Amino acid sequence: MTSHTSKVAIVTGAAGGIGAAVAERLARDGFTVVVNYAGKTAPADALVAKIVAAGGHALTAQADVSNADSVRRMFDSAETAFGGVDVLINTAGIMALASIADSDDALFDRHIAVNLKGTFNTLREAARRLRDGGRIVNFSSSVVGLLQPTYGVYAATKAAVEAMTSILAKELRGRSITVNAIAPGPTATRLFLDGKPQEVVDRLAKLAPLERLGQPEDIAAAVAFLVGPDGAWINGQTLRANGGII
Repeated sequence: MTSHTSKVAIVTGAAGGIGAAVAERLARDGFTVVVNYAGKTAPADALVAKIVAAGGHALTAQADVSNADSVRRMFDSAETAFGGVDVLINTAGIMALASIADSDDALFDRHIAVNLKGTFNTLREAARRLRDGGRIVNFSSSVVGLLQPTYGVYAATKAAVEAMTSILAKELRGRSITVNAIAPGPTATRLFLDGKPQEVVDRLAKLAPLERLGQPEDIAAAVAFLVGPDGAWINGQTLRANGGII
């Protein structure tokens, strides 16, 4: 564990998958981490216990990112506990696949609520409340470039996230806050693997020139670069962390 930086990072959707890997990596890099989760408490508590056992600083914060009041209370709690927030990482998201013809209103509305409005809710709070010199990293997806069938609704929400990323970077001029997005490709998480036959997973793993699925730790390393000192000149960009798939 590196020395404590006193910087505070909120990681949404941090109870599992890429979010958990990001929270662990930032804690290892010395950040105090607010582990956000939407529902089940146990995985978030276990992650915080793991971080603390390794010498890091973390606490949990329950919040449904699609609810503006819930997001506001999460920022309030972080400010009360630590005096302010320096970093926001938006990993919370859902992915349910269907052709556009077969996508019902519930599928569309849920994607908009979590992936788009959830990101908007946290960005709005961060734009108002992040300390100067802070960092924001949103999560898009490489399917915005791949444009595969059945990803229409999901890709649309992520394309909107990329647009907000570039716009907010410009709106925060003068505060030394960078705003970027990470766009992972196929990554070995439950979100990606659930419901896919092994033959499909194997085929997708071979698409990138590096011939493997990404691992959550690969994406966490890219996030760590953007929020660390070496990423200070990267702003308003979308980084496709996908092994070269596109």
